[in-house]
Amino acid sequence: MRFVSVRELRARSAAVWKTLAQEKELVVTSNGKPIALLSATSEERLEESLDAVRRARAQAAVAAIQDASLQSGTHRITLDRINAEIDAVRRDRAR
Repeated sequence: MRFVSVRELRARSAAVWKTLAQEKELVVTSNGKPIALLSATSEERLEESLDAVRRARAQAAVAAIQDASLQSGTHRITLDRINAEIDAVRRDRAR
């Protein structure tokens, strides 16, 4: 995968777009750190491409939540305890 700096993107945008057409993906960096991913698409595939990116982000978010649950130990909470917590919050809101 090719990397392109923000500076290069600004200074040589035409060359970057040509590279993107060939490579299909480029990582944009700022101060040597990745900040964005450029992905080639077409008008016909735009919605499909956006759906794929959104799905990947959602899967990454779920994985992060699962990892946090394992780290904190909340993965051991029983369904009865979860339901009790929900009931308690609903009671507090009703007041």
